[in-house]
Amino acid sequence: QVQLIESGGGLVQAGGSLRLSCAASGRTDRAYTMGWFRQSPRKAREFVAATSWSGNTKLYADSVKGRFTISIDNAKSTAFLQMNNLKPEDTAHYYCVAREFYGELIVVPPESVLDAWGQGTQVTVSS
Repeated sequence: QVQLIESGGGLVQAGGSLRLSCAASGRTDRAYTMGWFRQSPRKAREFVAATSWSGNTKLYADSVKGRFTISIDNAKSTAFLQMNNLKPEDTAHYYCVAREFYGELIVVPPESVLDAWGQGTQVTVSS
C-alpha cells in the first residue's frame, strides 16, 4: 500500500504562486498515476490535475488550464503541482491522489478507482 504526504500549501495573494509536492512512500516499487483533487466549503470535491507515471500524458480541469502545471519525478515517487496566477476561487484543501497504473492517461480517473489519498494541504488565496 502506498502512503501520500503533501506539502507546500499556504496563504498567498491573488496573482501569486505556490508549488505543492506529494511524496509517495511504502509500495514505491509500483507505477502510479498521480494527481490532485481539491475541496472548498462551498463546493463539491473536484478534480484538478493528473499525470501518468511516465509524465507523458497530463490532464487538467478547465478552471486551471494555463495556470497550473503538474509534473512527476518517478525516480523519487514525487509529484508536483505548480500553481501560478492564483485566484481567490482556487482557495481549497488540496488532496494528492494515486492509482496503481502503468499506462497513459486517457480520461480523468474516477474517485472510485483511486488507491490512495493524502491528508491534504490548505491553499488560501486572498483578494
